[in-house]
Amino acid sequence: MSMDNIRGVPRGTAEAPLSILELATVGEGATPADALRDATELARRAEEWGYHRIWVAEHHGMPGVASSSPAVLIAHLAAATRSIRIGSGGVMLPNHAPLVVAEQFGTLHALHPGRIDLGLGRAPGTDMATANALRRSAQVDPDDFPRQLAELIGFLDGSFPAGHPYEKIRAVPGGPDRPPIWLLGSSGFSARLAGQLGLPFAFAHHFSAANTEPALDLYRSSFRPSAVLDRPYALIGVAAVAADTDEEALRQAMPGALSWLRLRYGRPGRTPTPEEAEAYPYTPLEREFIRERLSTVIHGAPRTVRDGLEELRKRTGADELMITTQVHGGAARLRSYELIARAYGMI
Repeated sequence: MSMDNIRGVPRGTAEAPLSILELATVGEGATPADALRDATELARRAEEWGYHRIWVAEHHGMPGVASSSPAVLIAHLAAATRSIRIGSGGVMLPNHAPLVVAEQFGTLHALHPGRIDLGLGRAPGTDMATANALRRSAQVDPDDFPRQLAELIGFLDGSFPAGHPYEKIRAVPGGPDRPPIWLLGSSGFSARLAGQLGLPFAFAHHFSAANTEPALDLYRSSFRPSAVLDRPYALIGVAAVAADTDEEALRQAMPGALSWLRLRYGRPGRTPTPEEAEAYPYTPLEREFIRERLSTVIHGAPRTVRDGLEELRKRTGADELMITTQVHGGAARLRSYELIARAYGMI
């Protein structure tokens, strides 16, 4: 497997590749079909603007997120583009039989060779009742992830040891020329595992900012060179919103913060409009929650966002930044990614 399939190439004046995490968010007044069309247009534009890869996340039972089936959406986005890498950020492996994931991503790689990434997480991406419905079992053990990962690699590579129950089973399509596997995490568990296995690691800074540097330190200190990587490669997910002015960017970022507040209350819904976010009757505690949430979102005019992204990259030593933008409507999201690309001289 070529390491070029993992390490990105910076564009413009960027010192690290810029990529995109897409959730196909559904705005108030829109439909999931609208969100999926917006995601497709974003993939096309991101390719034109020089972003390195676009990943889609797996979430279930959330009215405001249409990315419940990453493999299906990846196939669609890859067919609508020509060169940008497309992947999962990620597939929640405990929700699926490893052989099914191996077959899905082997097929995607056969259709779009050299462009598919398989990012894996161990969280359910939903509430536990929905997780049980997905898995058809009430026995949910996130600590079983290393065994599931080993099975997945075994199915992809045909590398089960002699005497293993699955020794003769191999995913088709499959083989050594397969999609690179990434481990995703928001704590130290996957960081250590990725390091021990010599795999690339993606950390969810956008919702676990306090753990970013400890997790990356653990990944790097645990890293063992492998056939995949000779040195660590760490990507971090970053929430960012760019607009023509700092004031407009704050206005566009508020709906995403309100969505997080509603999720905290157990009432996930579609992304509200900026007008709805402005009119919401926040209590003092809710205003503090919003303030803290916005402190983890790099928002502002293009130069402000670029400076914020660069400060974060230098502080964490991240090899790649993957931007996620939760705003209301596809037009505002496209505009944000375009402004960021222009700020870096990518277009």
